[in-house]
Amino acid sequence: MNAKLQTIIEASKKAWEAEQKSGRVRVNVCIDTSSLAVGADETLAAIRAAVSAKKLPVDVGITGSWGFCWVEPTVTVRSADGGRMVLYSQVTPAHVAEFVQTVLVDGKDLPELALGVVDGPEDGIPMLADHQVMQGQVRRLMANTGFTDPENIDHYLARGGYEGFGKALEMEPEAIVKEVVDSGLGGRGGSGFPAGRKWDFLRTATADPRYLVCNADEGDPGAWVNRVLLEGDPQLIVEGLLIASLASHASAGYVYIRYEYPLAVARMNKAVEQARAKGLLGKDICGSGKDFELFVVKGAGSYVCGDETGLINSIDGYRGMPRIKPPFPAQAGLWNKPTNVNNVESYANAPLILRGGAAWWSNVSEVAEKGTKMFSLSGSVNFMPCVEIPFGLTLRQVLDQYAGGIKDGRPCKAIQPGGPLSGVIAAAEIDLPMVLGPYRDRGIFLGGGGVMFLDDTFCVVDLCKSYAAFCEDESCGRCTTCHGGTQRVVEIMRRIGRGGGREADLDNLEDLAKTMFWSNCQHGQLSPNSFRSAIRFFRDEMLEHIVEKRCRAQVCEGLIEYRIRAQGDPALVEAMEICPTGAITSSGSAYALDDAACIRCGACKELAPGAIDVRDRVASAVAEGATAG
Repeated sequence: MNAKLQTIIEASKKAWEAEQKSGRVRVNVCIDTSSLAVGADETLAAIRAAVSAKKLPVDVGITGSWGFCWVEPTVTVRSADGGRMVLYSQVTPAHVAEFVQTVLVDGKDLPELALGVVDGPEDGIPMLADHQVMQGQVRRLMANTGFTDPENIDHYLARGGYEGFGKALEMEPEAIVKEVVDSGLGGRGGSGFPAGRKWDFLRTATADPRYLVCNADEGDPGAWVNRVLLEGDPQLIVEGLLIASLASHASAGYVYIRYEYPLAVARMNKAVEQARAKGLLGKDICGSGKDFELFVVKGAGSYVCGDETGLINSIDGYRGMPRIKPPFPAQAGLWNKPTNVNNVESYANAPLILRGGAAWWSNVSEVAEKGTKMFSLSGSVNFMPCVEIPFGLTLRQVLDQYAGGIKDGRPCKAIQPGGPLSGVIAAAEIDLPMVLGPYRDRGIFLGGGGVMFLDDTFCVVDLCKSYAAFCEDESCGRCTTCHGGTQRVVEIMRRIGRGGGREADLDNLEDLAKTMFWSNCQHGQLSPNSFRSAIRFFRDEMLEHIVEKRCRAQVCEGLIEYRIRAQGDPALVEAMEICPTGAITSSGSAYALDDAACIRCGACKELAPGAIDVRDRVASAVAEGATAG
């Protein structure tokens, strides 16, 4: 290995070892977007204040996400001798006083908050490895998240960081490319295109300078796998880009992060600064004669910048709108120079491949898609984790084990992977393996890692309406095929939801999909996926809305009405007060609900479920007509 790099790594390992054997208890609070949403910063401040006030021999720090996103804030406690670590969940500011007294002052466990023992003896608390969410995971990309401080490069270096880069420094570019190609690493943004081949396109380009771009514009609802890495182990991404630069002769790289990820932007900037300070970025890296600069770019909030050419336009300083291809980025990308664009996970896997070898990296998967994949799971489920698993498990296995099944024992009705440009499939397809091919066969795709499981309270028309509106709003507007097409889809879906559906609508939607296929970019080409898959898998429900004017999930505002059924319910007082349109009124002890003023927001039903009924509008009208007759 490069002598300067070896010296840097050895110094970091000594610092890490000294920290682990400090003879002091170590408390780490997960600080990421999910935990901050439920007060983790307040938990951290309260623990630090209590430790300081009590003058405890305790060090307090931070980590990235463990993946237990639905039970944040999570906190780990490592014993003074370093021999035992326990992960605690839901340590809110209100729990801090008890937590500090019991765990840090009295030196006891707090079983009611403990998720599991990470390492060391159980002592009445189960091992974290035995938790159902941890079983079967193969944590390679997530090996550091939860264990290290993402803002401390020495932690990363001490746990194998930059060893893959060190190996790459001793290899020819062709050999690096071959190692990545042999591993079978496919693009992790949803395409699955071999990453090594993309690097080779850039390596053999005929113009200079050449650039790398990391696409961290993770905009799909329900997807946060890139964020977990950006916030939890940013140096892994820096190292991956460095390896790609050696393979492709790139002189600079850009990490393009969505505007809505401020913590990820801050941590990536700090990671770049620290790598540069160590001599791992810039000119003559570690005396190797290799140069590479890295910059972090904050996106402007445009969904179409998830398209590689839209992203390139944005970095170039132009409006974020996809380009017409060809030329492809490998020939004309940033500033019309050769450019390679890969997803966060694609770059993050490169250090693992170089460190352990292609054969080791690929041996975890027995299907065509090699390696592990991170997935964030959400929807009508009991757990909402971020997990790292080998390709090939079925949707049913993932739902039951990692998402904890559907809430309240309700049936699973549908699965929505891949975001608004993908589609929705029926629960009858729940035994599909999580590999790319079967989803493409069904006209959708697995996507970048977000998977939503939906129960029988979800309405397929409402989902299509929401996604159509999203796609219309996010269209760049350049081609009428996309912008006009998404407008027409929105009009049709909203009309169906209001009760004005026509039997020709499904055929018209199919015709629109055929036309939108000729859009200039994938945003327009893929926007029809949601309603096309809905027509394929939920045609009966679509026809119910159109022909019978009925929404079985009682969601579509034009097909339902709210009625008061229990006049004596005391919750009606608060329901009336919270109604945004004043639709609920009272006269003495009697309450009335003005249907014309009601906007079907559901607030009253949530506050007074026993007093408010939601009914099918057509069925109610028929019943009232029969009564009147």
